[in-house]
This record gives sequence, C-alpha cells and structure tokens, in this order.
Amino acid sequence: MSFAHTPVTRTLVLGLVGSSIAASLFDVKHYFYISVGTHFLEYGQTWRALIWQLCYTNSSEVLFAAMTLYNLRIVEQLWGSRKYASFILVSGLLTSIIPPVLLTGIFRPLSWGIFDFLPAGPTPLIFAILAQYHDMVPQIYRYRIVLSTDGPTDKPFDVPGVTLSDKTTKYLMALQLALFQWPGSLLGAGVGWLVGQAWRSELIPGALIRWRVPGWVVGMRTKRGSERFEGMRRRLETEGASTGAASGAQQQVGGEGNRRRTMGQQLIDEVRGAF
Repeated sequence: MSFAHTPVTRTLVLGLVGSSIAASLFDVKHYFYISVGTHFLEYGQTWRALIWQLCYTNSSEVLFAAMTLYNLRIVEQLWGSRKYASFILVSGLLTSIIPPVLLTGIFRPLSWGIFDFLPAGPTPLIFAILAQYHDMVPQIYRYRIVLSTDGPTDKPFDVPGVTLSDKTTKYLMALQLALFQWPGSLLGAGVGWLVGQAWRSELIPGALIRWRVPGWVVGMRTKRGSERFEGMRRRLETEGASTGAASGAQQQVGGEGNRRRTMGQQLIDEVRGAF
C-alpha cells in the first residue's frame, strides 16, 4: 500500500535490489564500476558509461538507496508517473555520461591519475530526484536537539542546539550514499544534484524537458479507453443535471412539505433518482 500510485518508484526500488542481488550471485560486479585508466584508456570499454548506474556492489549502499528512493516517492505523486518516468530516463542518461567525462577530462589529469575511480550505483540519479524533492516539498515541522541546558526554557529555539526538520533524515540517507566511496561517489552526487537543478531551472534543452514516455509505459489508458471514459463521464453529468432539475421541480411543487423533510430523506431521494 505504501507504493500506491507510484509504479515508477516501485519499479526502481525492486529493479535496484534485484539487479544488485543478481550481480552478486552471478559474480559480475566487476563490470559495473569504472576505472578510467584501465577500462577507458587501456581497454576502450566505453560501454561501461551506460551501465554503471544499474546496480550497487555492496549491501549497505543497496539498503540506503532503496530507503532513499522510497522516501522520495512523493515527487512521483506530485508530478504523476508519466512525467516522473520521463525525468528518470533523461536525467539517468545525463548522469551516466557526465561524471565519466568529467573524471576522464578534468579530475583525473588534475590529480595526476590518483582520482581514477567511479563506484557503481545510481547515486547521481538519486541526487537528481533529491533536488526536485528539496525544491518541491516544504517542511512540515522542525525540532531542535539541545546541546546545553543553559538558556530560557520558554524559548527552546534560543537555546544552543541544532535545528532539524522532518526532511533531515532524507538528506542524511542521501549524504551517506555520497560518502560511501568518495571521492567518486561524491562526484556522482554533485553531478546528479546539478542535473536536477538544471532541470528545474530549464537549463536543459526544452525538447528533453517536454518529452514524455508513452502512456502505456506507466500503465495509462489507451486513447480509445480514455475517449470511452470521457463519454461516460459526460453522460453521467448530463443525467445528474437532469435529475437535479427534476428534483428542483418536485421541491417547488411540494412547498412547505418538502422543507419539513429531514436531510436523510432528501439524500435518499437524490440517490434513488441517480439510479
């Protein structure tokens, strides 16, 4: 029930857990991380840039990623599954390509080859979703962890301490993902956040922002089904309007007797007229 109306989030969580378990069972985890010097420059395995976000290589990252995606499902609820799926595909493609390019062209040369590693996992994609959550979802409540007992008790926010909100735990779980295998995971998280902010600021080409996956991908009705549903809705509205007009005429004829009817009797009459 917690995944109600969020089929894309459910697919992401189940797919991430399933792919991570499968990579471990079939002993193919070594295909998903990226070492620029070995994989790109020596063996030319550029295809790794398209698959390195498909799974994690350790259980701790899988756990934190699954919990973070679950907590961010509200973005899909606010956007709708079709827009959310389109965002996942576009930002997933961008966050898969940009970090390896930056690492190969900028960070590895500047670090004299020391910074050479990108860990497997969709941490960049999760941070792109987190950027939407940060801007779209307001804080519901705040609380304070008091670090000292000195200060006015009637003004708790004036006492030295740390102020947190209901969104803090979501940020902390995502931050843990960014620090698991830093600096590579931190680079991916930073790129993901920037891609998410670029989407919101419409810095990404408009064609990518406006593009939507076909409705059947997320279980939407076909055009014929939508037209049938729309026709049914209009017919019910017409019948409801006719019933309301007839009920109004009866009430005018009844006069004082109708005004003495209880609310329950009037409701029963309305329901009987609708059927």
